[in-house]
Amino acid sequence: MTARRGRRTAAGRRREARRRTGSVGGALLLLLVVVFWSAVWPYAAGVLILGGLGLTGWWLWRTDRMARGRDVAWRREDAVRAGHRTLAQVDAMTGTEFEELVAGLCRRDGCTEVRRVGGAGDNGADVVGRLPDGRSMVVQCKRYAPSSTIASRELRDLLGSRVHFGADVAIFVTTTRFSRPSETFAAGHGIVTVHRDHLGLWNSGASLESLLGVSGTGQGDTRHRARWKKTYG
Repeated sequence: MTARRGRRTAAGRRREARRRTGSVGGALLLLLVVVFWSAVWPYAAGVLILGGLGLTGWWLWRTDRMARGRDVAWRREDAVRAGHRTLAQVDAMTGTEFEELVAGLCRRDGCTEVRRVGGAGDNGADVVGRLPDGRSMVVQCKRYAPSSTIASRELRDLLGSRVHFGADVAIFVTTTRFSRPSETFAAGHGIVTVHRDHLGLWNSGASLESLLGVSGTGQGDTRHRARWKKTYG
């Protein structure tokens, strides 16, 4: 017990000695600053200026990070709101609005260099850009009534557009379905077809890349087409 008390007393003496040394060192430093202030003040001012600049830079960086975070959150919320469009709302769009919708979905899914080129002299393309993997794409958009079908001649136009733009991938997006001949033509020439049902999935959050692998499928058999006609006329 006496030995432990002695060790604690020795440790206390060492701590007290360190405190005294620190106090003396601080007092000497303050005295030196006061005595040599005329020589020290430029350095002190420099330290204050650099500290102020550093603090300002940190504040600007933090503000930028917060602004970027709010922008990302806003874009995410906007994409969610866009995905809440119904196909009935899409049917009510103009052709230009539909092209803008498709371009926006492409951007949402990570496509780059996306721009709408539809209009007079568009050479059969409505949207061009690059897929997330870097391949160039050309997109044809047709907002038709659900009761109509896409004829193979329109896919031939897209095939010519792919050649004209030198695109790696051609994609045909529509609010209706494809005829049997157009299905066959698209499959034979590597054209990705996004019919009404797949457009609904895409609009609701499915990625474009997931649709590339199921191109043209899902239009069903004769009974499915009969139900389609009964639904849409």
